[in-house]
Amino acid sequence: MDEQTERDLGPQPLVAILAKLNLKPHDLVAASTQQLTHKMVSRAAKGRRLTLNTQTKVLNALNTAAGKNYSLRDLFNY
Repeated sequence: MDEQTERDLGPQPLVAILAKLNLKPHDLVAASTQQLTHKMVSRAAKGRRLTLNTQTKVLNALNTAAGKNYSLRDLFNY
């Protein structure tokens, strides 16, 4: 149980940013030039602890889709 608590960190700020910009997870996958999957975006939104590589893929896709310049601290609270 302790290990699971450590990995599940709750909804991330990414969810609020996507809602504010009226973007869907599919929009991030479509905008990505890297190998970003729907499962990666889903895990990012749910608060699963991601590797730095996956976090960066989500960040790059969001910046491309939104046309803005967010940082990792804006998307994740861990």
